[in-house]
Amino acid sequence: MALAESAKYLTITAKPVASAPASPERGRGSGTGPGTEPGRRIGSRDRVPGMALGLPAPPGLSGTPAGRALTAELIARWAEPHRRYHTVAHLRAVLAAVDRLAAHAADADAVRLAAWFHDVCYEGRPGWDEERSAQLAEARLPACGVPADRVREVARLVRVTASHAYAPGDANAAVLCDADLAVLAGSPAEYAAYAAAVREEYRHVPDAEFRAGRAAVLRRLLARDALYGTAEARRLWEARARENLRRELAELERPSAGGAGRPSGGETGRLSAGGPGRPSGGETGRLSGGGTELGPAQAGRA
Repeated sequence: MALAESAKYLTITAKPVASAPASPERGRGSGTGPGTEPGRRIGSRDRVPGMALGLPAPPGLSGTPAGRALTAELIARWAEPHRRYHTVAHLRAVLAAVDRLAAHAADADAVRLAAWFHDVCYEGRPGWDEERSAQLAEARLPACGVPADRVREVARLVRVTASHAYAPGDANAAVLCDADLAVLAGSPAEYAAYAAAVREEYRHVPDAEFRAGRAAVLRRLLARDALYGTAEARRLWEARARENLRRELAELERPSAGGAGRPSGGETGRLSAGGPGRPSGGETGRLSGGGTELGPAQAGRA
């Protein structure tokens, strides 16, 4: 079984248990939408089935029936039953992290829209998921009145999350990727819950293969000069994220380890070849160890 590496998240290139095919054309949205105002949080009074409390409305989508229907569709996709880590809770956390870093973005609303779309199509197939998610943005956003240049930027940013590799000075990509990796800097309990959830998404993967692949990715993450591309994210999260990664790696390297990476089935972690703020130069080649092949830029949906 191939294990891919990428700075985005720890994931294995295999389809998660009980996942249904996720086509960009599936679930165009049905009926009435939430009627939210820009910046207002989506709540129970919006009466859209499957909507989670506490989510900020996607920028620019509350003013038209098409936008409200798309918001409902996005929420429904994020709430699909086969997800364990890539859920509405993950979306909420990424959006909150984008808000903390928004001043560093060139177009914070484009970053927010990209966060809504970045794993909206999710089958546990690195690269494929991001491409389908980007295609969904390209197909849906124009009908909601989103300007063409912003649609292009949203789709570009979604594709960046497949590798977390981007050119120096790409402020929007840095903010989105940092927000996606903010989970690595949780408290020890939060980090353990994250690791268990991503493991559960791939519980059919043999434990020894998962532990070996994830450990390799954690070593690569820790070898990077910086986990985060913005100075603010480094100030807020770098030290604690490294502490969490080192602790998990120690558990994985311990004989008969049962720590954060061991539960039953999950992800392994996309590790970008260049790291935050470095040019995306494509694949770095495949490294195989034992019977497990570790791919270039896809190893860990964080």
